Amino acid sequence: MSLTDLLVPTYKQMLNALSGWIDKARTELPADQAEALLAARLADDMFPLSTQVRFACVQAYEGICRLKGEEFPASVAILLDEGRAATEQPGSLADAQARIRETIEMLDGVGPGALDLSSHQAIAHALPNGMIFDLTAEQYARDWTLPQFYFHLMIAYSILRSAGVNLGKADYVTHMFACLRPGTIPSH
Repeated sequence: MSLTDLLVPTYKQMLNALSGWIDKARTELPADQAEALLAARLADDMFPLSTQVRFACVQAYEGICRLKGEEFPASVAILLDEGRAATEQPGSLADAQARIRETIEMLDGVGPGALDLSSHQAIAHALPNGMIFDLTAEQYARDWTLPQFYFHLMIAYSILRSAGVNLGKADYVTHMFACLRPGTIPSH
């Protein structure tokens, strides 16, 4: 499987799931409680929901840009700034949904094979603390961008679930229902 075929659908499916979780929170909770979730966190030393949403979007942008060998667009810096400022300015659920939509629109513009120039291409992934990881494109996709993306998604899911939003595994893998064999849903 090519990196394009792996990453683009994965990012899109899971960002659509994240959008659905936020919609569920808006539907199930009173408006003020739903909006307050943006400041919710699993632990005091973790980022709030607002940041988790933005950082999931950042991971998709960064993964695509790094594998295409392109500079990050200005929208990545905006997402990072919003995520870091989320404790004081969490934004709104509508803002979070807009960031998800913008990221999906970017993914819709990734052409066939765009990330497949070389799975052995060298990527130097530098962190803000000065650590640098030397990876191949394949290692970067498998060992960095996907785990980081899923981390932020799972924290967002967990925050929403712990706040009482009625989420289950089916909400996490909604994309799988396209593959469901007719007549195999249990009746109980």
